[in-house]
Amino acid sequence: MEATLQSIFRSEFESYRKQHGLSMDQIKAAQAIMDCQSEALGHEEYVCRNDGHVERQYHSCRHRSCPRCNGSQSHEWLDKIKAKLLPCDHYHVVFTLPHELNAIWHYNRSWCSDKLFQATSETLQELLNDERYLGADVGLISSLHTWGRTFIFHPHMHVLVTGLGLRGEESRQLERDFLLPVGVLKAKFRGKWLSYLNQAYAQGEISLPDDWAEPEWRRVLRQVARKSWNIRIQGAYMHGDGVAVYLSRYVRGGPVKDKKIISANEKRVIFQYKDHHDGKTKTMPLPTKHFMTRVLWHVAVKGQHQVRHYGLYASGARAKRDKVRAWLGNEMEKEFNKPEKEPQRCPECGDVLFHVRSTRREISYIKSGRVIHVQQTVATDRDRSELPMGWHSIERSPPFFCAVRRPLN
Repeated sequence: MEATLQSIFRSEFESYRKQHGLSMDQIKAAQAIMDCQSEALGHEEYVCRNDGHVERQYHSCRHRSCPRCNGSQSHEWLDKIKAKLLPCDHYHVVFTLPHELNAIWHYNRSWCSDKLFQATSETLQELLNDERYLGADVGLISSLHTWGRTFIFHPHMHVLVTGLGLRGEESRQLERDFLLPVGVLKAKFRGKWLSYLNQAYAQGEISLPDDWAEPEWRRVLRQVARKSWNIRIQGAYMHGDGVAVYLSRYVRGGPVKDKKIISANEKRVIFQYKDHHDGKTKTMPLPTKHFMTRVLWHVAVKGQHQVRHYGLYASGARAKRDKVRAWLGNEMEKEFNKPEKEPQRCPECGDVLFHVRSTRREISYIKSGRVIHVQQTVATDRDRSELPMGWHSIERSPPFFCAVRRPLN
């Protein structure tokens, strides 16, 4: 078996799915990982006018859990963020939930994700709007991560915070060399999260784990309320680029990159990770089924953004950012323009390839326990007279709809 996530899932997912209860989001993520850059998703077809060379480029799944195809999207996200970042000090704040609440998260993924974004952003904004600290509206970029270095379940929030803010027409900078007192930050965040949790339980908005009764619920609440929650504030950066680069690695592609997988077979997977305790790179073997479980734990809920922007970095706050830039004596924010792709070139002669055909997946849905893909082969609107002699004899897909059925069971 090749040491890639795709090969592991192609080999073992069918048997794994029969033994484990999976959500539709997890099934779709696994299917995307297995189909990525294969004929199952169709292809683009190119031909060289000069020597008749035919090139096929298989489509990517573009699923955010797939590590094969998200490199360009991560780079594009990073370029957009760098264009938006204000030229000021930034602070990196990491909020971590107590592990006792992990069971609640597994049963209420959507609610917990939304409330963690809400609790962290409101905590920072309310404290920094207080005159005792900064007294101004700051910019926040929040990124949700649910895994640790060995892909265990470890929900935490990374927040990039500006070291200045806007109060009306006036810009203000921090006068001290730290963002906020960490004890105050911990107490306020803990209070907000537990308040949301109690209110949601009272109103029937969340579900308890199957093996939890009322006494267990109350015991866990008392236990986490007495704990000092883990919040880390890193010192000021002259700019936010470094943290943005760090976050871009985790925006898309899931927790496991292929380069971390050393070997894999039907029994076990060996991967490498960096131990944050001593900074050394180590290896860890896991049973293949357990490795797949760790990957699928972190599939995001459909429709939920894993990165969100608040305050000065909100999507509608460009005018505010321009006020801050003017106060700092910098140029106004520029529009981000997606770079144009380089044309495909023939590997034989270097001439530009001519796009002649597209085979695309139009519909994907689950029905009667089977996944059905409807594909369409589309010829381009180019003048066929431009094609090289003999091209029409090349074997290619027929120009009509075809249904391809693959069982999930």
